[in-house]
Amino acid sequence: MTTTFADFKLKPWLLTALKSKSINFVQPTPVQERVIPEVLKGENVVGQSQTGSGKTHAFLLPIFSMMDVNEQRVQAVVTAPSRELATQTYNAAKQLNKFAPEPLTIHNYVGGTDKEHQIEQLKRKQPQLVIGTPGRILDLINSGALDIHLATQFVIDEADMTLDMGFLEQVDQIAGHFPEKLQMMVFSATIPVGLRPFLKKYLENPVVEEIPTETVINPNVENWLMSTKGRDKNSLIYELLTMGEPFLALVFANTRERATEIYHYLTEQGLKVALIHGGLEPRERKKMMRQVRNLDFQYVVATDLAARGIDIEGVSLVINDDIPSDLEYFIHRVGRTGRGNLHGTAITLYAPYEDDLIAKLEERGIKFIPKVLSNGRVKTTYDRNRRRGYKRRKKALDPTMKGFVKKTKKKVKPGYKKRIRNKIKEEARQQAKQEQRHKIRKAKRARQRQHRAERKKQSLGR
Repeated sequence: MTTTFADFKLKPWLLTALKSKSINFVQPTPVQERVIPEVLKGENVVGQSQTGSGKTHAFLLPIFSMMDVNEQRVQAVVTAPSRELATQTYNAAKQLNKFAPEPLTIHNYVGGTDKEHQIEQLKRKQPQLVIGTPGRILDLINSGALDIHLATQFVIDEADMTLDMGFLEQVDQIAGHFPEKLQMMVFSATIPVGLRPFLKKYLENPVVEEIPTETVINPNVENWLMSTKGRDKNSLIYELLTMGEPFLALVFANTRERATEIYHYLTEQGLKVALIHGGLEPRERKKMMRQVRNLDFQYVVATDLAARGIDIEGVSLVINDDIPSDLEYFIHRVGRTGRGNLHGTAITLYAPYEDDLIAKLEERGIKFIPKVLSNGRVKTTYDRNRRRGYKRRKKALDPTMKGFVKKTKKKVKPGYKKRIRNKIKEEARQQAKQEQRHKIRKAKRARQRQHRAERKKQSLGR
């Protein structure tokens, strides 16, 4: 039987919000289906699933349903590791809040905003739902402005990225300000080893909802694998970007320098390209993101840490310039496309020496379609693993020879490999001689039989 949002017994106004044109959620995603009932029961939860699987509403919906509009205090806190991600969550919360009979007070606290103004605002009124980056939230708590000591819910969104960016210590300090009775929810695309001590410290017997690895890559995404052997990578990227008409294309690079190189090459070819990396000033980066969202650019080149914070609607093509050094980033790169039930394509370029990295991704349940670009057309090609099952046929060694090899290996004296090779060659020569003698004898016997048959025929003719 198909699960619906009505089955969760959320507040009626939330169901109205979900049916609205601005949201239009028809059916819960797998992570929502499995997490929302547990959160509503008050359980501590670890929700692990692919990027773009609906994790944000998996915690926002039950939080809104459980909050007391009459209690003007901080009731729930949500942290996200980047300004962009925090703002996305804040916008999603505001979208739901529009339909509330009595709207909740929701504030977004991120770096690059007026901290003094926020402190003055907090002196007048505490929000009921706090969303923001760990650094700014901790600053406001330490200043005495933000009071979370009565909050009952704490959400750590994109926990693996929080760890990657070095913010887990700040989250740990925030957690120390909550009351002892606290419902904690941790959401992440992956659960790296470095995150486990934190989870063990704060979560006693949590409900772990893990969507199987087979769905790590959104089924709406065609995941192509393309070798760069013998190809200029810059021109290959240009050709892949321009052979069709992507609504919005993202190119990911491992380093700031490589992203800049791709950006300059594509710009020289006449493309209008946005460049996003961690070295940009906050104001410049914010301006660039606004232009991308306004569709001023069709092509975006970005690095991983910048890319993790990008959530742009309508990305139809992702190109991985190469495989990220941290394989966890691969999922987040590819997760930028194929969102909202739209189709997407992810192309991973790889060199022969990166074959082991591809194999490791495949071990994680990621499936690739091998492709090749030929004469301006992309074609499905052979699997790179096709030769793995192939074994060269070798002539079996004589049992005596096998014994000699084993015996000589045991002795492990200098030059033993050379003696083995010489012995094998000698055996081969002797065997060839024997086969030659055998052929000569066989031919001689055949001639003798033929001679006898002719003599018999002659005697019968007389």
